[in-house]
Amino acid sequence: MRIGVLAFVGGLATALPASAKAPVLVELYTSQGCGTCAESSRVIDRLSMRKDVLALTFSVDTWDYLGWTDTFARPEFAARQRACAENREPNAVYTPQVIVAGVGEARANETRAVDGLVRRAQAPAANSPAVRFIRDGALVQINSGPTPVRPDEVWLIRYEPGVREVEVRRGENQGRTLAYRNVVRELVKLGEWNGRARGFDLPRPSHEGLTTLVIVQKVGCDKVMAAAVR
Repeated sequence: MRIGVLAFVGGLATALPASAKAPVLVELYTSQGCGTCAESSRVIDRLSMRKDVLALTFSVDTWDYLGWTDTFARPEFAARQRACAENREPNAVYTPQVIVAGVGEARANETRAVDGLVRRAQAPAANSPAVRFIRDGALVQINSGPTPVRPDEVWLIRYEPGVREVEVRRGENQGRTLAYRNVVRELVKLGEWNGRARGFDLPRPSHEGLTTLVIVQKVGCDKVMAAAVR
């Protein structure tokens, strides 16, 4: 559905070593109330088999008015999708939409386009800082590096690894059981990184079993510069 205007297998238990190459973040924006989204989870299933990709599902409330309230959606997820759209052509927000590491977007069923974006995102980011968890994951440390033109943004993303099924009782997908992998449950902007080493205290997870991802991203939902997973 179009209205105009994430690699890695979910479940990694330890933070990436500072020397390790960060996985490519693939973000699927979808909705339980979107009739054309029912098969979109296949893109996450396929990419989750790759160790160099971290594929996540962001549910949005865009289509709740059609009769079914998405059980995973949060307003901040839709806000992130809109922010990403505002800074690239064709400035479109739709579902199912895939955004790859801030380098571009494509429809979830455009396999070649998605794979091409992943290849583009695999190019090493110049001057990317090292990110690591310390104090048993209660704090994330970002090392010093060259000062960016504008401070980079630091985001906390927590997701539920594995597959969740939802029985939809109303709306366009009424009567269907939909499966979602690596469902995002929390999205918090921790602050900014200006090239100086700094740490961020992490809030406690909303519930047990969530995997924590921290990314350093260029302002305006641009290129993901660094990431760590725990």
